[in-house]
Amino acid sequence: MLSGVYKRCGCRDRATGRQLGARCPSLRQRGHGSWSFCLDLPSGSGRKRRQVRRGGFATQQAAWEAREFLRNPSDVEQAAEIVTVGEWLRWWVDHLEDLRESTVRGYRSHVRLYLIPKLGERRLRDLTSVQVQAAFTSIARCRAAAGHPLARGTLKRVHATLRAALNYAASLGVIEGNPARMIRLPPGRRPHAVVWTAPRLAWWRRTGTRPAVAVWTVGQTAQFLSWLRQTGEPLYPLFHLAAMLGLRRGELAGLQWGDIDVAAQVLVVSRQVRREPGGRLAVVRPKSEASNRVVALDQVSLAVLRRLREERIAAGGSVEPATFLFPGYGDRSVDPDRLTKLFRQLNTASGLPPVRLHDLRHGAASLALAAGNDLKFVQALLGHASIVLTADTYTSVLDEHAHRGARATAELILATEKRLARRLRRPVRQRRRDTARARGPRQVAAPARRSTAAGHRAPTFTTRSPATTANETAGPGCVTRGSRQESQERRLSADAIRTRR
Repeated sequence: MLSGVYKRCGCRDRATGRQLGARCPSLRQRGHGSWSFCLDLPSGSGRKRRQVRRGGFATQQAAWEAREFLRNPSDVEQAAEIVTVGEWLRWWVDHLEDLRESTVRGYRSHVRLYLIPKLGERRLRDLTSVQVQAAFTSIARCRAAAGHPLARGTLKRVHATLRAALNYAASLGVIEGNPARMIRLPPGRRPHAVVWTAPRLAWWRRTGTRPAVAVWTVGQTAQFLSWLRQTGEPLYPLFHLAAMLGLRRGELAGLQWGDIDVAAQVLVVSRQVRREPGGRLAVVRPKSEASNRVVALDQVSLAVLRRLREERIAAGGSVEPATFLFPGYGDRSVDPDRLTKLFRQLNTASGLPPVRLHDLRHGAASLALAAGNDLKFVQALLGHASIVLTADTYTSVLDEHAHRGARATAELILATEKRLARRLRRPVRQRRRDTARARGPRQVAAPARRSTAAGHRAPTFTTRSPATTANETAGPGCVTRGSRQESQERRLSADAIRTRR
């Protein structure tokens, strides 16, 4: 045992609830627990002791090297002159802390398969952005030439691994800047889920080609669930929850009876089942913090779960809170890989177009939107940390929803057009007459008479009828009854003036 290095785990005592730490009896098993170190640093002014503890190392040697690295910080400057990119990447990935095991495993895979073969022999301090750009271009071209093109998402994750390792080197002062920060990756698009419409279905039956990500329509989903129920599939409740709630396969396998609250009509997602590299199934935390969620249950799903509970009790099974809803062999959970294979077989037997088990999650998001729910509800249902991922990747517009939106838009435009057409079809003269009638009678000045000996006479006002006003607004060249009457009045007034003279 190396000095200052020890092994511990996170198991807890069932009686007290406290962590066992280094007292766990399972620490002798391979892969159980992790290595940690403790280091006493020189005390500063006013302090008696400074102690540093770090954990999460995969091997005892990695914990010892990290301890020696902190104890002799001057070694960083000495090693920076001769360390290669490959040596730095191996050291960095062995000293990662506070990360999920699957994340560290992905980093190791990226370092071993892509980064060390292309950049491992170069000195770390001499690495440039041009060399990094050339390395990623070579990775993409070599895989494409071999007939196995690298997905854009994988290439982005490899770049993120290198960027994180070089960022750590820059923070320690080993290099001045990060040469992987400004490179450009080959363009590409994230696959978007498409709906199995009638034209796509006919094309698939004729050519055998299918989309990368596809979802069923509402009718196809209902047909599949009905077919499972009629055939008596034991795992029908599992596939029902996958289609209705969009749970991941690991979350479905990790459900326990204590996660179902029938009174509150909710389901709690707090764990998932995952296969470890050694082949062992492990119950771990969900994928992210947002994946720890509470999902509301509808009446149909509650009825399915009640029926499952009754059948389990009738068969002599256990329904204790810590018992899995869908057990595998013994008291262990069902294998998520087995669920994928079983769903593929059931999909083929049902005669429906092919989809993946994970595509039921895409379909649940699309069905929730088609039912009138907003994106925030769908994000909470799926357990996404970002609503952008929900909108861009996990939602597809179903035909029924698209047709309903198109009809609503067309009805709005046609209704407005009809109102305008009715107004335009009314005669112009009728609209002017209605406008004048609405204004009512108005007073206009009569023609001025000549002044008499007594002095000037004030102009007289007469009340004009709406008909007369309408005749005035009719314009020149329009002879109506009102205009003839007005002409006669003017002639009589002219005769009276001449008689007085």
